[in-house]
Amino acid sequence: MIPKVRLLVTAAVCCATLALGACGGGGDTGPSSGASGEPVAGGEGRILTLSDPRSLDPAALGNAYATTGVVGNALYGTLMTDPGGKIRYSMAESFQTTDAGATFELKLRSGLVFSDGTPLDAEAVKFNWDRLKNPATAAISRSEASMIASSDVVDDTTLKITMATPVPKYAQAVLTSSMNWIASPTALEKGPQAFDANPIGAGPFTLRSWTRQAAMELVKNPRYWDAPKPYLDRLTLRAALDSSQRYNTVLTGGADAAVESSWVNLDKAEQAGLPTNLVPTGGGIFMGLNTRRAPFDDVRARQALAAAIDRDALNQAVYSGTGEPVDTLFSKDSPYYSDTPLATTDRARAQRLLDELAADGKPLSFVFSSVPTTDGKAIAENIQAQLSSFKNVTVKIRTIEVTELAALRTTHDFDVLVSSAFFQDPEPRLWTTFHGSSAANLPGIDDPTLNESLATARTATSEAERKSAYATLQERLAELTPVVFLSQAAPSAFSSKNVGGLVQYGLGSLQPEELWIQH
Repeated sequence: MIPKVRLLVTAAVCCATLALGACGGGGDTGPSSGASGEPVAGGEGRILTLSDPRSLDPAALGNAYATTGVVGNALYGTLMTDPGGKIRYSMAESFQTTDAGATFELKLRSGLVFSDGTPLDAEAVKFNWDRLKNPATAAISRSEASMIASSDVVDDTTLKITMATPVPKYAQAVLTSSMNWIASPTALEKGPQAFDANPIGAGPFTLRSWTRQAAMELVKNPRYWDAPKPYLDRLTLRAALDSSQRYNTVLTGGADAAVESSWVNLDKAEQAGLPTNLVPTGGGIFMGLNTRRAPFDDVRARQALAAAIDRDALNQAVYSGTGEPVDTLFSKDSPYYSDTPLATTDRARAQRLLDELAADGKPLSFVFSSVPTTDGKAIAENIQAQLSSFKNVTVKIRTIEVTELAALRTTHDFDVLVSSAFFQDPEPRLWTTFHGSSAANLPGIDDPTLNESLATARTATSEAERKSAYATLQERLAELTPVVFLSQAAPSAFSSKNVGGLVQYGLGSLQPEELWIQH
């Protein structure tokens, strides 16, 4: 009998928006302890995901634990990953700069082919990266791709890129975005409907069938470059939302592993003695306040909200006290740590600011747009409950589907939206989240001092200069309050004890080719 590996992949409340560049990089902490011995070949894996992807086009997929990273990795493989925060090359042999990030040379492995046998070469990479930059393409990772000014094919395996401005840490932007996935240009040119029916990549699996809002079935790609991987023969992906259901499904044997975002589930897994794997990061989950329009175009409204929220109370309500509230942008073990608090709970100040706004004829009233996940609903409802104890403030909750988030990032038709900025190295994630020229700048803040500090940190040639720039950034973020950080992110995974190869990279992006089950 073929063993069955039933996997559960979920998402953070905030992070359907990760795919648009608002989240930060993480690092693969390596396989967690679980099944021991050599990997076992064969088997069928069932994976539950937070939602159906709206398209299988890599431009429309988000490379993160909380979005559709596992789908992209399965169909397209990876150019590179970052175990322990260090670059590891896969389909790429190298990605190097000799001029502090002004230019890069990408070198591919020779002999790479797509699942239909056609070559995956430098021309294919250029096509995909140019396509991500094109405003006509609905690209989630446009901000990362737009850092490239131009690219030139040197030979079949070599692509030289010239950056718009030097970005020494640009490899992180590639591997944490959909730039890490290369699809067949010929297949993409057939149009979205034809591509979704038959997506051609060079990943460990190929598509057998996809019924939206039901199941996606994948089979092993015999042309995958890194044989004998993948170890599993088949995968089935299905959607799931409820966090309790996710944990109970693994615990009771209905699923064998989970990519997780919930601190509660992670704590439960640890208490139950299940193997866990957490990607440590700085930054975290935040409420993005739309500064482009009322009411949050007035800094007093933003500051009032930040002062009103008790993050410890939210941690208890949403995560049963298992989460980690964000006080500073960087953790204490970061070389960029500064003790500047991002926000301080001060009820008296919050009420004073709310009264000022009301006296000016602008009592604070806003809509909190929330996705229908367990954590998403809990965050929105707790914020609403906390603010109900203040005068001159009204909060309404609007539930939106995960697939609607991408549209809101383009139309900016929201007041408050939960997203995130988490990272190991802050470049390029903080730039894409807060720079005035970034397409992934959710709150729409455009401040000269913020922009200058981000640009200086990006191009700094010394750690001291970089630390000083980030200290200025933290001070300005605390003053302008374009976002309100709530909790550290939990890009994690847990599994039953007979599952091996539970590996994530970047933003907690699961690598399905590594998974195996001990018979």
